[in-house]
Amino acid sequence: MFEKKEIVPILITTLILGVVISLIESLELFLYSLLAVFLVIIVNIVAKKISCFYLDSEIEIKLWEFKRYGFKKSSYFKKSFPAGAFFPIIFTAFTLGYVNWMACLVFDVKAKIYRAAKRHQLYSFSEMTEWHIGLIAASGILANLIFAVLGYLMGFPLFTKINIYYVFFNMIPLSNLDGNKVFFGNFVMWAFLAALTLIGLGYIFLTI
Repeated sequence: MFEKKEIVPILITTLILGVVISLIESLELFLYSLLAVFLVIIVNIVAKKISCFYLDSEIEIKLWEFKRYGFKKSSYFKKSFPAGAFFPIIFTAFTLGYVNWMACLVFDVKAKIYRAAKRHQLYSFSEMTEWHIGLIAASGILANLIFAVLGYLMGFPLFTKINIYYVFFNMIPLSNLDGNKVFFGNFVMWAFLAALTLIGLGYIFLTI
């Protein structure tokens, strides 16, 4: 299910977020934070890959990067800026730990070559539309929200918080993040998931 080239960005993200969260919460919780972050990421990715299976497509998980910094044609970095690796550190430093950026991973999707034929003309073309890409992104978001509830019911508040924070930042309709894919795939779906996320965020602020 996971490609070799996907393992490195997943491990990098896990380590960075685990370190940042343990610095905010408690250094004694480092291993717990590391495990919780890893599980949150895996839940998100597995849900997306399952959605891809039913849409006869495949995704590649990679680190979120910026390739341009302006609107001019020449406004490109010589090398892509690894925003997914630096944003958690930058935001935590500038906000003194009050904001922990957690949107680090993105995905590229492509349809399998037999997609149109296998679906018996359900789709009239083999390319993935914004709607299908949005569905894939939304499946990961929804999975994290479900596991946030399960974590709370099972008595793992930190796991619940990390799920909600991970969803919140990934729901921002920016660049190549999941939120942007859902937003342009279907605004109603984005609004629904955003509402659930804000409810979850408010609940953990009040109770956890």
